[in-house]
Amino acid sequence: MAQTNVNIRMDESTKKAFDAFCNEIGLSVSSVFNMFAKTVVREQRIPFEISAEIPNKKTRKAIENARNGVELSREFHSVSELMEDLNADD
Repeated sequence: MAQTNVNIRMDESTKKAFDAFCNEIGLSVSSVFNMFAKTVVREQRIPFEISAEIPNKKTRKAIENARNGVELSREFHSVSELMEDLNADD
């Protein structure tokens, strides 16, 4: 089967780390990408989960603050109390 070249762009630090990983497991970067491409073609899917559910920096900070009891809003004991606060002119 004829071979062809595929060029990809990635940041330099990722490339160095990926290259080091490939060398560590005894494979070339080219062979790893070929395995990836063949798996995609065979399975007709990306062979790993792609998710946007990982919280971004702002959300992670809010979660950390909530866990530590920092920068929390006041406590409400009813929906009416919450709505009153939301509709209040500050």
